[in-house]
Amino acid sequence: MPVSDAFHIYDTTLRDGAQQEGLNLSVHDKIVIARHLDDLGVGFIEGGWPGANPKDTEFFKMAQTELKLKNATFVAFGATRRPGVKAADDILLRALQDSAAPVVTLVAKSHDRHVDLALKTNLDENLEMIRSSIKFLRDGGQRVFLDAEHFFDGYRSNRAYALEVVRVAAESGADVIALCDTNGGMLPTELSDVVNDVLLASSARLGIHCHNDTGCAIANSLAAITAGVTHVQGTLNGYGERTGNADLVSIIANLELKMKKPVLPVGALRESFRISHAVAEVTNVAPSARQPYVGVSAFAHKAGLHASAIKVDPAMYQHEDPSSVGNDMRMLVSEMAGRASIELKSKELGIDLGGDKEVVSRVVERVKEMESRGFTFEAADASFELLLREEIAGKRANFFTIEDWQTTVDGDANGGVASRASVTLRAHGEKIVTEGFGNGPVNAIDTALRTGLKKFYPELEKLELTDYKVRILEGRLGTGAVTRVLVETTDGDGSWTTVGVHENVIAASAMALEDAVTYGLLRQGRKPE
Repeated sequence: MPVSDAFHIYDTTLRDGAQQEGLNLSVHDKIVIARHLDDLGVGFIEGGWPGANPKDTEFFKMAQTELKLKNATFVAFGATRRPGVKAADDILLRALQDSAAPVVTLVAKSHDRHVDLALKTNLDENLEMIRSSIKFLRDGGQRVFLDAEHFFDGYRSNRAYALEVVRVAAESGADVIALCDTNGGMLPTELSDVVNDVLLASSARLGIHCHNDTGCAIANSLAAITAGVTHVQGTLNGYGERTGNADLVSIIANLELKMKKPVLPVGALRESFRISHAVAEVTNVAPSARQPYVGVSAFAHKAGLHASAIKVDPAMYQHEDPSSVGNDMRMLVSEMAGRASIELKSKELGIDLGGDKEVVSRVVERVKEMESRGFTFEAADASFELLLREEIAGKRANFFTIEDWQTTVDGDANGGVASRASVTLRAHGEKIVTEGFGNGPVNAIDTALRTGLKKFYPELEKLELTDYKVRILEGRLGTGAVTRVLVETTDGDGSWTTVGVHENVIAASAMALEDAVTYGLLRQGRKPE
């Protein structure tokens, strides 16, 4: 266990989180994510429902040999036995027993209406289903937790029966009864009152499982913990159906940093940013920039007034040290930028301005003027660094000059499209005329540019355009509007973003590509001509 069995961090990303719309995990994906969760130091990893679907059955079988956990305990999820069937004869309970998971979490109905309409049985039989299912698994040597599904709605409907579900589960041997806000409709104050009442009425160990339909899943989880639960369930990055589950990353950070409650192995919290983003890569769900603690914007500052204060003391506009969760402070350069913003951003980029106030003033004015024309440097650090270096050196870092470019796009009757670009360059005093082909004019220019320059700069073979965004800016309407293009490029060791702005989308793209190649050569250690 990460600290002790006194408090549980229980992750259900692989089961409840996988129910998110558009999220489809392979067995290999689940293995990779489980390893990341174990690195974070969670106490329990719920792997899925063996026996209920082939993928989870295969995953549990593979986990027995492929998944060696150093911090977490592996958990199988399933339901209580079916009405009118003995526990020993229920094939899904048998599958849970055969999963070899040391812990099983059973979901049970605690809302009388669900017992009647969903299970189509009576209240007494539901209690017996809970009792016999727990006993069956316990007799087989497995530890059992119980998820009391729709507990808070059930409590409103029939308090006595909801409490009886908790009592029966605890007396039958369930170590924890997690109260589930399955519909996600609770608010913190009401939820806290219910948890208090259940704790007073029962000697059971309670947990909490919240969904985010009111936007309160994290707050509800913390309220339940404050009220006395000692087991909290959630998913990494808040994955889950509808609006998601409680984000376990935020819950853990709040427990450790705000409530001074250690729940992970020492130092593991600093892995939060890395693990959050690594799992996002596996799920192919773009991480939210504004996710608390681990979003790339969580400690990003834009206003010049903020930057002035942060220069004196970062804590003046940050609630925590970003490094506590493995994140970094970022300064955003924009029309709001003041001198302090530029100085801090330069330091972040590793460029020493040496206290040159004249350079700082020139950069501030130039940024404001360029942003008035549609440029943005918030998401284009590479273009800003080139601008910064130009103001310091008095000239642009120059490896080549684009003298002329032309593009053609040909379509045929069968729907086929071919794009070609012709680019005239000058590098090392030599005129170069080069051509490139691609799946669009921008791709063709990119290909032509690097093809023409590889004679002098063979390292450009490593560069690859990985993302391309176009935005039509406010102002004039229709196809005559000003266009902003952001290009993301990688050399295999890192990535960078550049910006171009023009009334013509191809011209804006060529501008961003020129910056991308120039910055890439600087990264490779090349000296400008």
